Amino acid sequence: MSIPVYNYDKSRELYARAAKVIPSGIYGHQGPAEGCWIPVTSWPFFSERAKGSHFWDVDGNDFIDYMCAYGPNVLGYNDPDVDAAALEQLKKENCVTTPSKIMVEFAELLVDTVASADWAFFAKNGNDATSGAIMCARNATHRKKIIFVNGYYHGVSPWCQKVDYPGILPEEVANNLYVDWNDFDAFKKLVDENKGEIAAFIAQPYMHGNFTDNKAPAEGYWQKVRKLCTDEGIVLIIDDVRAGFRLDLAGSDHYYGFEADLICFCKALANGYNVSALCGKEWLQSAMSGLSYTGSYWMSAEPFAAGIACINKLKALDAPKLFRELGTKVTEGLKKAASENGFHLVVSGEPALFYLRIADDDSLMIHQDWVQECVHRGLYLTSHHNHFINASLTDEDINRTLEIAEDAFKAVRKRR
Repeated sequence: MSIPVYNYDKSRELYARAAKVIPSGIYGHQGPAEGCWIPVTSWPFFSERAKGSHFWDVDGNDFIDYMCAYGPNVLGYNDPDVDAAALEQLKKENCVTTPSKIMVEFAELLVDTVASADWAFFAKNGNDATSGAIMCARNATHRKKIIFVNGYYHGVSPWCQKVDYPGILPEEVANNLYVDWNDFDAFKKLVDENKGEIAAFIAQPYMHGNFTDNKAPAEGYWQKVRKLCTDEGIVLIIDDVRAGFRLDLAGSDHYYGFEADLICFCKALANGYNVSALCGKEWLQSAMSGLSYTGSYWMSAEPFAAGIACINKLKALDAPKLFRELGTKVTEGLKKAASENGFHLVVSGEPALFYLRIADDDSLMIHQDWVQECVHRGLYLTSHHNHFINASLTDEDINRTLEIAEDAFKAVRKRR
């Protein structure tokens, strides 16, 4: 028996209202025009409530959510321990003229947890952390140039966008250099060609970009990069905003056997409460202190309490091990369902934040078709982004995931 297909009448009505008063109706990477909702008619636009690994849209449809709010849901929506800690702090104070003492406690916890951290600096978004890292590196080295890996994403500030993006001036990206992932020889050549001019190399711990299979670092890659950066006075920045705490509670650099100079966290830091962190080595602390860099709500106390509760619970659960086990169970089941229906599903990246691609069609139309059939039945995926595991995912959720995936594969096979 096939699984019923959802409708989104209320979502569409609400979107029509939103488009009149909000640019694009839904802006940013979750906007319908961004290319991961294909066709857009298969996705809900607005949610009404969430719990654990599920959310319910305004039409009352129940979704098992593997996007996890694009990462922040690491323990489960409305985790009782995190929410209780946040509420207790909120009763005392939140945004006050002077920072709460809990900021110090949170910083101490991160320094004790993250292998490469001697200090922690707090903000609100991943973009705040990566931008602060670039400013810190430039202040410390008195150099301008930054090396990026092709296919990168490090936020929305002008320095990390592209010259042909709307609103970006050529001079804002004039000091950007680009190299392919895992190509150490090309990286060394770029360093040699710009000797004494490179402030930083910024990269994700492994390649988990959109619209492409994810790729692990080649054996010895990070160790060679680490040595060259040290030898040449280049600040090595790891953007752990997406993968942080999902691979290793000591940081993804620790997971891959090296130490960053600066490491950026956000998504899994406080289970959806609004905080990010830049952690760094002692030799960069004064350079960070010298920046004119702050925000109206960067020292709000409530997210710090949530962050402490979140990190401690991740430790108690041995969350990275749990995520690997759950992610492997999900992805092996999905591959089996694909194979049994005549499709070749490629799974790449780490199991904790896996990437999917049906390889039977270079145009990716079959892949997009299968994903939209899954979403229409209550399995929330997107077409060309990695997915996330959270700690609340149950065996019942996984079994239902595979039932929906199977039914979606059958629907695609029948139509094609």
